[in-house]
Amino acid sequence: MATATPAAKLELKPPPYPLDALEPHMSANTMSYHWGKHHRSYVDNLNKQILGTELQGKSLEDVIVQTYNNGDLHPAFNNAAQVWNHDFFWDSMKPGGGGKPSGELLKLIERDFGSFEKFAEEFRAAAATQFGSGWAWLACAPHD
Repeated sequence: MATATPAAKLELKPPPYPLDALEPHMSANTMSYHWGKHHRSYVDNLNKQILGTELQGKSLEDVIVQTYNNGDLHPAFNNAAQVWNHDFFWDSMKPGGGGKPSGELLKLIERDFGSFEKFAEEFRAAAATQFGSGWAWLACAPHD
């Protein structure tokens, strides 16, 4: 008698550094709570939402694309997007990182915002006014 193999489910990806690596900017306690409880909740809720659907076993990116539906969001979209946001968040930081950029990135920021300080002010304001307060990304389109 053959037994069915359960379809793969999405896993909680650990941060790429120890939970205390960002101190004093982010404490190990904050990291543990935010990653181990908050991020885990998005992963667990998403797995429950896609269990037994055509989304089960798909990659996180495929779940996001398939549940976005041109602005008419399917229930799993917010959890999938928040899992991706958190993975991106952890991967965007590193011990000893941060501060004012240099080189081409700084030139582009100064060109588009007037100064790094003005950019930082606008970036904090954008993050504070979004769903899931605190999230903001700086993206740069390819340029000549």
